Amino acid sequence: MKAEKSALRKEMLVRRARLRKKTKNEYDQWICRSLWELIQRHNYRTVHTYLPIGTEINITPLINQMLAAGIEVICPKTLPKRQLENRVLYSMDQLENGPFGTRHPAGSEIFPGQYDLIIVPGLAFDEHQNRLGYGGGYYDRFLAGYAEARTVGICYPFQKKNTIPLEAHDVQLNMLVCPPDSIS
Repeated sequence: MKAEKSALRKEMLVRRARLRKKTKNEYDQWICRSLWELIQRHNYRTVHTYLPIGTEINITPLINQMLAAGIEVICPKTLPKRQLENRVLYSMDQLENGPFGTRHPAGSEIFPGQYDLIIVPGLAFDEHQNRLGYGGGYYDRFLAGYAEARTVGICYPFQKKNTIPLEAHDVQLNMLVCPPDSIS
C-alpha cells in the first residue's frame, strides 16, 4: 500500500511540474471561479485554505477575493508532530516562511472556531472524493476534528483517478472541484 501511494505521489508531482504554464493558468482560473461560486452560493463566511507553493493550484486570486469580500480566511502553519496551527489571514502581504517551503500568516492569532468550508490540497483524488496527500498525514489529522465543515478537494484533470490506494486513517472529502480536460 505504501509503495503504491509513493509511486502515485511521484507520478503526480512529475505530471504537475510538466503542466504547460498556459494550461495551468487556465485550470487555476477555472478552479478559482468555481470555488468562488460555491462560496457565494452557500454564503460561506469562514474558509480554511492552504497557501499555494511550488506547482500547487494557485488559488491566490480566490484568497484575495475572499479577503476583499470580508470572508474570514484561515490558513495553516505546519507544526512538528504532523499538526497544523490555524491562523487568521488578514493580508497576503503578511506571511512568514515555514517548513517544507510552506508559508503561513504572520503573527500569532490562532483561530479557535469552526469552519464553513475547508479547501484541501492534494496530489490525487478519486471519484468518491478520497484524497492522496503528500504523505505527512497533516490534513487527515486536521479534518478528523472538523466533521461538520464542508470539505472540498481541488485538482487538475490528470490528478483525478478512478480509485486511489486508501488506508484506515484517510479522510474522505465532501466534494471535488476539477476542471474538464479542455476548458478553452
